[in-house]
Amino acid sequence: MCASPTVSRKEPAVPEAPVPTVPPGLSGEEQDRFFMALAVEQARIGWEEGGVPIGAALAHEGRVLAVGRNRRVQMGSAIRHGETDCIERAGRLPASVYRNSVLYTTLSPCYMCAGTALLYDIPRIVIGENRTFQASEELLRSHGVQLSVLDDPECIELMQRMLAERPALWNEDIGEE
Repeated sequence: MCASPTVSRKEPAVPEAPVPTVPPGLSGEEQDRFFMALAVEQARIGWEEGGVPIGAALAHEGRVLAVGRNRRVQMGSAIRHGETDCIERAGRLPASVYRNSVLYTTLSPCYMCAGTALLYDIPRIVIGENRTFQASEELLRSHGVQLSVLDDPECIELMQRMLAERPALWNEDIGEE
């Protein structure tokens, strides 16, 4: 009998800090800004690690379930975008949790990330910016997903820097030559 090959994944060497709790009494808009700030923080960490600066956060009933960032470079992964990393880090959850959650992402989702959100029936996605990239918004809306675009200056700045300093990496990330 042949042994199965061992697949190793590059995980962070140092455990990450616990996800902060949401301050009480925030309005809906303030909560959106709070969660987006967590996604932006993840994007900045990803950039500092040499990766693509896209971050995400998943929230359920005002509670942070997980944060994530694009880790394609860091993990040698073909699919670890910010949104998919975040959902993976949330772990196995009942469908009812996803169906009552909000996904926050610093950049408009690609089709892969949109498909993940559709698979888990996530009803709302808050997008930091969609000037740099926009592929799946029409698809998401056609499936009843509520989209809120914040046009966040930090998200725009991160992607402008990405395009200026690492254009080849960006093209690789979105499947372009």
